[in-house]
Amino acid sequence: MESRQSDGRSDVASASDLLDLDSEFSGAELAVRGSVRELVDRRVRPHIAGWFEQARFPVELIPELAALGLLGMHLSGYGCAGRSAVEYGLAMQELEAGDSGIRTFVSVQGSLAMTAISRFGSEQQKADWLPRMAGGEAIGCFGLTEPTAGSDPSSMLTTARLQAGEWVLDGSKRWIGLASIADVAVIWARTEEGIRGFLVPTATPGFRAVPIPQKLSMRASIQCDVTLSGVRLPESAALPQAIGLRAAFACLNEARYGIAWGAVGAARDSFDQALAVALRRTQFGRPIAGFQLTQQKLVDMALGIQKAHLVALRIGRLKDAGRLEPHMISFAKLDNTRVAIEVARTARTVLGGDGVTLEHSPLRHASNLESVRTYEGTDEVHTLVLGERITGLQAFR
Repeated sequence: MESRQSDGRSDVASASDLLDLDSEFSGAELAVRGSVRELVDRRVRPHIAGWFEQARFPVELIPELAALGLLGMHLSGYGCAGRSAVEYGLAMQELEAGDSGIRTFVSVQGSLAMTAISRFGSEQQKADWLPRMAGGEAIGCFGLTEPTAGSDPSSMLTTARLQAGEWVLDGSKRWIGLASIADVAVIWARTEEGIRGFLVPTATPGFRAVPIPQKLSMRASIQCDVTLSGVRLPESAALPQAIGLRAAFACLNEARYGIAWGAVGAARDSFDQALAVALRRTQFGRPIAGFQLTQQKLVDMALGIQKAHLVALRIGRLKDAGRLEPHMISFAKLDNTRVAIEVARTARTVLGGDGVTLEHSPLRHASNLESVRTYEGTDEVHTLVLGERITGLQAFR
């Protein structure tokens, strides 16, 4: 067996890599993974327990994430890194191995807000916002979900109406990541033409974002309630091509893709910590890793991680080839998140009572993953997406 560092992670790969999946990645892909892993080891792991306990997102990390080219890294031009889908996925995997909250920041900034501007914005909007967002100088958020419109965004109540040459927005949004620190919000609202996307500078009068308190999950992250009360914007604030929910869903699919990779990172980190403890903790005269029931847990966890990693790699290669379809993203987001939660929970049992403390990561990961399985489409929604693909019958209504 390869030598492992004190925290249980191999110098090269996790002991869960039973199929040598590392050999499937190019040197460039592994270099991206290595640079993000180094950042997580150096800047996230030593502090994440405190950030989680204090319910604090570490804004001081933003310049370092930007310096690695992670903000909008899958986009090209306007200061974005133009990395491949697989490189992006590996970066998300390493960030979530540190904590879901750190990966979520990069997802909200890049996969949601920056993607909306890049795909659906005017040249002026792209030039105004994307370079600053890629550099971490401006933060974005994505306002789709509402208190009464989560899985069914078509029922949103937020409105935008043209009045004397200005858009006037009224409504509320909930669970909006980064809204209280954002400089610009991509807000989706109902108009006479249907649902459209708008760029709302958060300093605009009438825009208010308040962090949601007392969370039991995603504590090292920011989610907010947003209210829009008579927010007035120029006509140019509308994203010209963001018409209809298909535009919003295109952004969500970018985030869901990253989640499929990120969940593997949370599962792998949970496994690695459980294995490290199992190898060094002695009971009844030998390491608990030497008992059959513990080995069964370790094997089942490793099998789940490998299968989830294969799914992530498959959709990554399909995405880079331009062949990825929405139902494939639902497959990966649904199943990889399920696997990751089960791995994290099982890893906690290997740690015994100590596993309920923030000294170890599995229960923190499991708690975060309860949010991950809910946002960007619940388990139920992705199940019905796949059900429709299999049967040809839509069961949403």
